[in-house]
Amino acid sequence: MKLSKISLFGAVTAVAVLISACGASNEQATPSQTSATESLTVYSGRSEELVAPLFAAFTKQTGIAVTVRYGDTAELAAQLIEEGEATPAQVFFAQDAGALGAVDSAGLFATLPSTVATAVPLNYRSTSGNWTGVSGRARVIAYDSQRVKKTEVPTSIFELTDKKWLGEVAIAPTNASFQSFITAMRVSQGDDVTKKWLTDLVANKVQTYEKNGLILDAVNSGQVKLGLVNHYYWYEKAAELGASNMRAQNSFTKPQDPGSLVNVAGAGILKGAAGNANAQTLVEWLLAKSTQEWFATNTWEYPLVPSVAASEGLPSLESLRGPEVPLAELEDLPGTLSMLQEVGLV
Repeated sequence: MKLSKISLFGAVTAVAVLISACGASNEQATPSQTSATESLTVYSGRSEELVAPLFAAFTKQTGIAVTVRYGDTAELAAQLIEEGEATPAQVFFAQDAGALGAVDSAGLFATLPSTVATAVPLNYRSTSGNWTGVSGRARVIAYDSQRVKKTEVPTSIFELTDKKWLGEVAIAPTNASFQSFITAMRVSQGDDVTKKWLTDLVANKVQTYEKNGLILDAVNSGQVKLGLVNHYYWYEKAAELGASNMRAQNSFTKPQDPGSLVNVAGAGILKGAAGNANAQTLVEWLLAKSTQEWFATNTWEYPLVPSVAASEGLPSLESLRGPEVPLAELEDLPGTLSMLQEVGLV
């Protein structure tokens, strides 16, 4: 099986802070309870820069060494499907629910322990109990506040094809988050509506970028007026430049609009590791309060465990009522890629 160079599925904070936060309050095993020779193999679609500190903290606390294969979430999902039951991976930590759904549909995930399978709200985990979301991200329209008034920002992504935004809208069509958003649009609105919207975007001279961060930079520097990104990119840039220096601002679309999609990064245990205590410990640890707080304060993603608060200034997760699409149904990202190719966006 050849892996596409284009994503079929659709992304260093001090470790000592997290290790300190993950102290006795966690219920997971401590080094005294776990042999330092124990190990775990993880395929991670989340970047090494982001999650290597997490894995280091996990090993420090539990004594479980983690061997990680980093890569594009889509390609790792395809690799898992190709490897099947022979895969050396025990846990898949994916950037995107579509990739988790694809691996689950291939019958490769074990059922999670009930305490893990039900730790987050049903909207953010599989109905099969085979994978769970770990952190959430919302789609937003970033806008140039020096050239666009807040009241002028579209409240629906369908308004982005209006001629008033000719050449002023930016997207990242090869990015996993954008592809998941389009997949959700296909599921909720149908292929015909979605393809017409993409075609109209192209006709409206939509600007394309490789990554969400580049889109936010373009909005913040006045190159374009609007851009479709994930919410947390604004917080990353604001931490770098200072919130008062940001001309780019986030705007959430109206409830049930495809632009309000909340997607998740999440994890599942491979069938070959069913019952593996180390694999279960890692997934439990990702949902522990201190780890969830780390995501909230260091990546500005939404923690999914209800008892953990999101970063200050974010609307509540409950208020972001996106399209009514089960995240597991975002698995047909190859079909989305085909559509993007047909309209000339990839």
